[in-house]
Amino acid sequence: MTDINRSLRSHDLTPGDLAHRSGVAVSALHYYEREGLITSLRTAGNQRRYHRDVLRRVAFIRVSQGVGVSLAEIRDALATLPEGRTPTKADWARLSRTWRSALDERIARLGRLRDTLDDCIGCGCLSLRSCSLANPGDVLREYGDGPVRLVGRSG
Repeated sequence: MTDINRSLRSHDLTPGDLAHRSGVAVSALHYYEREGLITSLRTAGNQRRYHRDVLRRVAFIRVSQGVGVSLAEIRDALATLPEGRTPTKADWARLSRTWRSALDERIARLGRLRDTLDDCIGCGCLSLRSCSLANPGDVLREYGDGPVRLVGRSG
């Protein structure tokens, strides 16, 4: 994707340079670009070049993914920035506040998983009455015993 509002500069990064500096594979950079998370410019020979500020944008993406934020959520967050600019520390603080409740819920779910994992034998039943992972609170009891999620609900 070419950003026509920015011009090539002599210190722009090649995909290999950006991959090396960011620790992200070139294929991931191309994926981020296809998904609209980063942009590149093209040389006269149609080679990609990235402005150095894309390093911070890639770091933002990786840190966000590392705390469990989906690429769709990251794309939506980046779209709130004026003129697609690179996130600042203040931007990170604002955007991370919007993700806080979802992260808190995810942490609570993981805590419940940790606390009940030793009861699980990994049988794949998906609805045993005693399974606190696949059927917490026995919510599937009205559909009977067995793999009701796999075979569909009758009734």
